[in-house]
Amino acid sequence: MAGKTSITADFATVPTPAGPFTALVDGDGAVLASGWIADPEALRALVHPSIRPAVLRARDELGPVTRAVTAYHEGDLTVIDAVTVRQVSGPFLTQAWEILRKVPAGDPITYTEFAVVSGRPAATRAAANACARNAAALFVPCHRVLRTDGTLGGFRYGLPIKRWLLDHEAA
Repeated sequence: MAGKTSITADFATVPTPAGPFTALVDGDGAVLASGWIADPEALRALVHPSIRPAVLRARDELGPVTRAVTAYHEGDLTVIDAVTVRQVSGPFLTQAWEILRKVPAGDPITYTEFAVVSGRPAATRAAANACARNAAALFVPCHRVLRTDGTLGGFRYGLPIKRWLLDHEAA
């Protein structure tokens, strides 16, 4: 997930059972930002300034990324694992995002457990911050992290979508 400057990013929005899903990809096809929103400008704002694209170009689809989004929503829960993601931040957030990619579908963890596996067991708030600052929703599955009491906690795209994703993965 190392940084790479991208002047232009392509984006596409596809319908899903959870709502419209938009992804921004760089010239290499790596996901810079994604989520259940139809506003690519809102996603662009989430991309780290060092790799934030200056121009967004609409596409009907994004090849492997669009296929992965569709397949995931149709039940292939591991297809998202092979999609390249490019996010930039400091060492803790970068490591935390890599760890999130290893949380298996259908087996959510708590923010406390996430802090432990991220190497900072006392940093539950930092772990929650890693989820909040994740620009590549779905591909970096921050929706798989719950509060210690099992409640949903927060989610940029709303708790109904987080609940839908968790139920979809538990099925």
